[in-house]
Amino acid sequence: MVSSPHEALHRIFRADPGLFARLLPQAGIGFPEHTAIEPLDTDLTEIRPLERRVDSVFRVRVPGDDGGFLLAVESQGKPDPDKHNSWTYYLAHMYAKYRLPPFLLVVCKDKATAAWAAEPIRVGRGFHTSMVVFPLVLGPGILPVITEPDEAARDLGVAVFSALAYASDPGLTAILDALASGVADDAGKSGSGDVDRVDWAEIVEIGLGEGPGREYWRNLMATYTPNFPGSNSIVEESWLEGRAKGQTEGKAEGKAEGILRILEVRGVEIPDLVRERVASCTDLDVLGTWFDRSLSVVCAEELFVEE
Repeated sequence: MVSSPHEALHRIFRADPGLFARLLPQAGIGFPEHTAIEPLDTDLTEIRPLERRVDSVFRVRVPGDDGGFLLAVESQGKPDPDKHNSWTYYLAHMYAKYRLPPFLLVVCKDKATAAWAAEPIRVGRGFHTSMVVFPLVLGPGILPVITEPDEAARDLGVAVFSALAYASDPGLTAILDALASGVADDAGKSGSGDVDRVDWAEIVEIGLGEGPGREYWRNLMATYTPNFPGSNSIVEESWLEGRAKGQTEGKAEGKAEGILRILEVRGVEIPDLVRERVASCTDLDVLGTWFDRSLSVVCAEELFVEE
């Protein structure tokens, strides 16, 4: 099971697809004029019992009738030579399935992994190369560090991704200081699509993972705006909401709303049947189990997997 920080690093693009066009140019990667960016199914499994699932896939529509192109986004925590096989498979399969040119974007949190991911993947032997994959990479050392509150407030999506990319950097506190000011500012929503400051605060908390960075962020949120929802974890908020209602039904409703909220913030699609099942459940123990799972599941149906 992938970790929540792993999910946050690529699902941020599901929350704000327009972020591609604003973020890639900062890494020196041109992004064409487009009319829409749409999430696609991430399951690239064939009939054979071999699971192949890319982290996130998007279709970018461009002016004209050429169909646009595809972006496969992979969150990578460390160098892994086996990923070269997976990535070449993803691109070949996507090209065969959609008949559109695919591109691979790898997002990383450390410079060594980013440098490794940027190396061309060559398929062939010394006498001939059959295929070469040139990954696009976003990560520390490639993106600028944002430590000015005004700059962070101008585009929270870019600032949030930059903070997650530099989560292991010694200068993280200065980055979070600038970001906290932007998140706490109601006006700091420019260029961030439909994502509000509450969602950005939650994405940062999840993306930082356990450790001093996350605790520092929570303290910042409590300092800037004591009543701001991001001052506590989404789990704690939902539990308090349920407890405040004072009845078992109210607790269940609060937990159910918290589960759905977590999935929404993480960018996990919630089918109507899943939403209805969660909302109608009154068993606090079951809801507690689903709560825990909601922090890391890849798809909403995994909430109900029997262990």
